[in-house]
Amino acid sequence: MIDIKNLTYKYAGTKKPVLKDVNISLPHEHFFAILGHSGSGKTTLLNCMAKFLKPSAGSISIDGKNIKEMDRKEFRSQLGVVFQKLNLFPHLTVARNLTLAPTKVLGSTEEDALKEANEMLERLAIGELADRYPMQISGGQAQRVAIARALMLQPKYMLLDEPTSALDAQTTGDFANWLHELQSETCFVIVTHDLPFASMTASHGLIIDDGKVVSKGKIDDMVEQSAEVSV
Repeated sequence: MIDIKNLTYKYAGTKKPVLKDVNISLPHEHFFAILGHSGSGKTTLLNCMAKFLKPSAGSISIDGKNIKEMDRKEFRSQLGVVFQKLNLFPHLTVARNLTLAPTKVLGSTEEDALKEANEMLERLAIGELADRYPMQISGGQAQRVAIARALMLQPKYMLLDEPTSALDAQTTGDFANWLHELQSETCFVIVTHDLPFASMTASHGLIIDDGKVVSKGKIDDMVEQSAEVSV
């Protein structure tokens, strides 16, 4: 479980906090969505959870351990993140994109990492992409590759930042179905303003507005409330 307690974040030089005393728990058994309009604070929350931002106050723990106490290797085995821009390395093949984390973070050999990368791509039904470069694959395929890369560290939790921003309606539906097939691999936490996608994927969710959690519960209720405030 990810536990967030009394989390506050304020950017340097500003008076108003972006996040204000946020308290939430994200159980491992739930496919979770964090909803909110642009500027609501949901991406700042993701960045705090991913340790890219240091909270001004409060704490975040994973399965009872404060993330501040985790070294890089331990933390990345607990939580992975796929950002909206994906950040695939354009000069490397898909398979080589997947081998970087195991070799740099886990100390795997190039040979072992490449073998694992190819097995991961085959298991996720995108093995045919192994020798292609990011510019040679579609937006939907790139999303899958980015998630496959994050799964190489076998994290318990995976954060997805606006994963449908570059996808059309048909690809979004296919992508939602594909994520459901990966639930045995990891627990997904999706940060999104795409209400139909949230409804297709998540079981539970919460709404952030003006830096505060204003509602949380079953996803159908959250989507209905979000629509009312024009997420």
